[in-house]
Formats: sequence, structure tokens, C-alpha cells
Amino acid sequence: MLKIVDVDYIKDYELLIAFSDGSKKRVDLKPYLKGEVFGDLLDKDKFIQYGLTNSTIEWANGADLAPEFLHEIGIAC
Repeated sequence: MLKIVDVDYIKDYELLIAFSDGSKKRVDLKPYLKGEVFGDLLDKDKFIQYGLTNSTIEWANGADLAPEFLHEIGIAC
């Protein structure tokens, strides 16, 4: 099972994510910040309020994304 082991804020809506398979990817989440829950994260003060759970990133408002999705949309570093 793929997990996120580390995450760093880069800028704007971009994160550098390290995965349990050893890969690191830069992920731009701006195109995915839509709707009631994720749209709230367009406020950068809210976007940077995240932490790691057992396997993924979770924001203070309860939003989270599957590690597999983040791995798929990320750009290898």
C-alpha cells in the first residue's frame, strides 16, 4: 500500500511529497481545489494547514487525498 512519508510546502499550491516507494514528486493541487471542501483550500492560509496521517496528507478542514492519486498527478523530482 502506497503511503506518504514526508511532505513539504514549496509555494502557492505546490507540495513536494515523498512516498513509501522511494519516489519524490512535486504536486500542484490548484486545479483540484474545487467544491465545498477542497475549494476552501484556495485560501493559502488554510492550504498550508496540513499534516500527515498514517498514509496521506490531511488538511485542518478534514480534506484529504489518496496517496495513489497524488502519486499519479505528481511530477518526478
